[in-house]
Amino acid sequence: MGRDTIADIITSIRNADMDRKVTVRIASTNITENIVKILLREGFIENVRKHQESNKYFLVLTLRHRRNRKGTYRTILNLKRISRPGLRIYSNYQRIPRILGGMGIVILSTSRGIMTDREARLERIGGEILWGLPGMKEQKWIHEGLITESLPNGMFRVRLDNENMILGYVSGKIRRSFIRILPGDRVKIEDSNN
Repeated sequence: MGRDTIADIITSIRNADMDRKVTVRIASTNITENIVKILLREGFIENVRKHQESNKYFLVLTLRHRRNRKGTYRTILNLKRISRPGLRIYSNYQRIPRILGGMGIVILSTSRGIMTDREARLERIGGEILWGLPGMKEQKWIHEGLITESLPNGMFRVRLDNENMILGYVSGKIRRSFIRILPGDRVKIEDSNN
């Protein structure tokens, strides 16, 4: 099983930010360098320098911390991984989500490299939604698909429009009203990515 380098970056930065560390060291790869350039350009980190230890390169990031009026610490890097190796999330340029009304950023992997949501909309290209910040916890993803199999306890298998198979379940008003979901029905699935 391979390593998920993007999840490693997110975890390292998030943990250092929550622990109020000034710097964090991450492994240097082409993907990490491109993502760090975006974070630096967007103002989420203060400084980056490349460091070498025994033939391995690392990026040392200087994090930006903010204080509110009372002087208490507040984390600003609320990083959230969207597309993951088990479930890839792709979007065209028209359906890229806007975080906090355009104040946050979404980082995408496109055919022209790694870029922000604003750059992808300007160039009119879509791609894989890698992660977003801040406020991504509230983001809901809605997928459409076709029920292929009905299972016990309100669960069912769904073939999404992008041909992925997922397991879904009935909740809320539909479950309380005892509405049946049958194979062949088209449904919308809400995924909170939590």
